[in-house]
Amino acid sequence: MTDIAQSAAIAPGGGRATERIRLLLRSKTGLAGLIIVTLLALVSLAAAFNLLPYDPIAQDPPARLQPPSAAHWFGTDQFGRDVFSRVASGVANSAVVALVAVAFATVVGTLGGLVAGFYRGPADAGISGVTNVLFAFPPLLLALALASVFTRNWFTVAVAIAIVYVPIFIRVTRAPVLSLREVDYIKAATSTGQRRSAIMFRHVLPNITSIVIVQITLSLSWAVLTEASLSFLGLGTPPPAASLGSMIFDARTLVTLAPWNMIAPGLVMVLLVVGLNLLGDGLRDALDPRNRGKK
Repeated sequence: MTDIAQSAAIAPGGGRATERIRLLLRSKTGLAGLIIVTLLALVSLAAAFNLLPYDPIAQDPPARLQPPSAAHWFGTDQFGRDVFSRVASGVANSAVVALVAVAFATVVGTLGGLVAGFYRGPADAGISGVTNVLFAFPPLLLALALASVFTRNWFTVAVAIAIVYVPIFIRVTRAPVLSLREVDYIKAATSTGQRRSAIMFRHVLPNITSIVIVQITLSLSWAVLTEASLSFLGLGTPPPAASLGSMIFDARTLVTLAPWNMIAPGLVMVLLVVGLNLLGDGLRDALDPRNRGKK
């Protein structure tokens, strides 16, 4: 994190998008993460556009607890529902919650970090104080407390997760901004009489974009895990909508009789989290200005 921040402070200009894509594709971890995330994204889109082989919430009692087969790739559950369709729908639901949560946290946290790092003084003290208070709580415990207060639906779950991750974006953004405000070209812009808000958005924000992008990727994986944890504990996406966490919870009593009910959602969740983390590592290397020009 520190190395990336220092690179942002040293190199005010952004590299070409094609060069960054080339670096990402040449990174083994980045390419592996991109492939995994792309495949799971296609599965999510299939669920979103009702292109799945079965209705994920339709029950078929005569087909209950069937093992994986050509008809049911991941088998069926205790209600005869197709596990593959439910896993695909669960990935889509988790993706929606994670995207909304991280989008909210990115906007609020990045703006908060910009203001705190660039203006300093009372603004920095106030924002940093709130951030420290939120960091005092374990993330999952804070998410549980917030989710239990709100009315239970996917949007309130996303808001609860977003509040947990806002201070992370504030911290990630504030550190490089503190370095950038001391760089010569920022001081020169200030001395010419430009408004500080204009300098902040025109010169400072573009230089921390790469850091924010990497943090978004990593936060998506954490948000998926948090949503799954809340669903496992009964505070996530409400039924009958499929959720990876609730599917694992429901499969606890079937683990010896029909283990595919737990293996399928668990394995897909691991793949999603690992894919996002690998993609984040690849993006970190590709967006680091010091990697430009390397073979």
